[in-house]
Amino acid sequence: MHPASKKYNCIIVEDEPIAAEILETFISRDPELILIGKCSDAVHASNLLSIHEVDLMFLDLHLPVVKGFDFLKKLKNPPFVIVTTAYHQYAIEGYELDIADYLLKPIPYERFATAVGKFKYLMEAEDALLEMAERDHIFISSGKKQIKIILQDIFYIESLREYIHIHTKTETFTFKMPISKIEESLNPNIFTRIHKSYIISKPKIEVKSATVVQVKGKKLPIGRTYKPFIDL
Repeated sequence: MHPASKKYNCIIVEDEPIAAEILETFISRDPELILIGKCSDAVHASNLLSIHEVDLMFLDLHLPVVKGFDFLKKLKNPPFVIVTTAYHQYAIEGYELDIADYLLKPIPYERFATAVGKFKYLMEAEDALLEMAERDHIFISSGKKQIKIILQDIFYIESLREYIHIHTKTETFTFKMPISKIEESLNPNIFTRIHKSYIISKPKIEVKSATVVQVKGKKLPIGRTYKPFIDL
């Protein structure tokens, strides 16, 4: 008897009816994807996200009134996002927003399937991290290997585009993963996000001020949007 396959809730945020219809058709071909809603603007997308537990959002960047990236920046706990766009130049900005992948219009099914495969890989990695959140260590996939990292050895975690660098006492580990996803697996009593690019271990703080903390000899900025939520 085979185990039941994982199901993922997704929504489409797209103001072009033909593009939305193509995405809906592609989604229907994947038995693990469940389309729970579609809409054409950020307001209705916010409503869907508040009502449903969403794992994946297909997001068009050129929405009416509020553009895709502006909408995404305002979300506190966004789901994984696959961007749909007719323009190449947004990829760099997307790295800072934990975009799982880009689909350039017109979208071929093979490219859609590749993007969804990336999303599923990230979801599986996140689930594995969440299972280990209460342990004193985590294992993170690196190619075909599993790297063990002792949590108390972590000084800070740095994000650079689609990679994270985990800085410990003796070495730095690099993994391809959004910083927001490893953040969810860490104990918030020990680790805190101080900036879009940094998570720190609070016991490792050497010097702190209203705008900067020093960890392992490095001064790290405190982002304005994170400052109200930080308890150091």
